[in-house]
Amino acid sequence: MRLKLVGKRLLGALPNLLGVIVITFVLTRALPGDPAAYFAGGAATPEAIEEVRRAMGLDQPLWMQFLRYVADLAQGNLGVSLTTGLPVAQEILMRLPASFELVIAALVLSCAVAVPLGVLAATRPGSWVDHLCRVLVTLGVSLPVFFTGLLFAYVFYYLLGWAPSPLGRLDPVHSPPPFVTGLYLVDALLPRDTVVFWASLKQMVLPVATMALFVLAPIARMTRASMLSVLSSDFVRTARASGLSPATVLVRYALRNALLPVVTTLGMVFGFMLGSSVIVEKVFGWPGVGAYALDALTVSDYAPIQGFVLAMGVLFVLLNLFVDLVYTLVDPRVTLEA
Repeated sequence: MRLKLVGKRLLGALPNLLGVIVITFVLTRALPGDPAAYFAGGAATPEAIEEVRRAMGLDQPLWMQFLRYVADLAQGNLGVSLTTGLPVAQEILMRLPASFELVIAALVLSCAVAVPLGVLAATRPGSWVDHLCRVLVTLGVSLPVFFTGLLFAYVFYYLLGWAPSPLGRLDPVHSPPPFVTGLYLVDALLPRDTVVFWASLKQMVLPVATMALFVLAPIARMTRASMLSVLSSDFVRTARASGLSPATVLVRYALRNALLPVVTTLGMVFGFMLGSSVIVEKVFGWPGVGAYALDALTVSDYAPIQGFVLAMGVLFVLLNLFVDLVYTLVDPRVTLEA
């Protein structure tokens, strides 16, 4: 039954993905600049530029370009990047693990700090923990991501020398681990290469801390608000009056019922992190899919931009489905039909 409902959810997401395809295709064609002129070179003649335009298929009507693009998508072909000369699907699959490793590590770090901090702030309103929570939330909301990243790099790399060079996933003196999952930490642990593991972990500290501070704010704020609401409810007061221990009331009754809005926030934050990681990736030279799309955007290379947006759309659909499944684990009363 659950598999059938999952299938229905996926089919229901097809119109959304179709809308993403249409909007992305139209918007990329509306970008300023002429990609044919760029790839033909600055010294190209009008005839050479027109020849490049015909080779790229940009001389055809817009509707014909769209039909050809949809036909390629139906065959699993996202096109070829004119900048690198490689298939877009191959490039995205190669770069997605780098983005996933960065986003997952930042999300784990932010949850490890924000959820306990939100719980403590809710149970001790007006205390120093509550004030610390408010300060971190304010910093996470007010500081732009690029500013935080540049500040961290300046202080911890340039001034103090505690962090390695913030360029890439691995220091140039080390070779990447053998490719298995594309996640350097996992691929380094599989052959027990602790040297590469620690080198990769050090490279991740600054970009992960930058992104974690950015997403810590909504998680901590939602956890605190949800816990305050649950702690004042009747069933919590009944549990306390029944003589249950404070830890049991807090964890088993209050926290579990407060997790649903927190899970919703985590799903939204994770999807937002995937799309906005491009800023952190550019600041720290991280070879992820966001930086790949931004490089293509600067030269009006249509195929990588369309492939990136479509990949993010598919990930958002799968992420929403995963959040729905987590709902049923947190609260069995929640069903996928709702």
